[in-house]
Amino acid sequence: MSKAPVASSLLAEWRELLDRHAVVSCALEKAMQDQHGIGLSEFETLDRIVDANCGKYRMAELAQDIHLSQSALSRAITRLEKDGLVERSACDQDRRSVYVCLTDQGRKVYDAALPTHREVLGSAWGPTA
Repeated sequence: MSKAPVASSLLAEWRELLDRHAVVSCALEKAMQDQHGIGLSEFETLDRIVDANCGKYRMAELAQDIHLSQSALSRAITRLEKDGLVERSACDQDRRSVYVCLTDQGRKVYDAALPTHREVLGSAWGPTA
């Protein structure tokens, strides 16, 4: 019987986390779309590529780091590539590996969207959100 209050408390915390994530994600998605014409997944992909600071990012590693499935990441990269924001290239040593890198246009879009992302994240994540 002593486990029920813990489980109840844990469930409440879990639901609070999900609610907070939904509020923040929706606010970020709206701001990114309205102000910069990109989705949150696309921005997060650009953000991870920039944070890696490695010139090119192996797609398999990016998928793990960004917590997207391989197919969801592939769709995001396809949209970014179509808009000229990233480029894909095959690895010379292992043709199964694919790299993605930011283009100059991708850097411009990222630099423009970054302050919006951080501002919305800060306000939406706040204790009153």
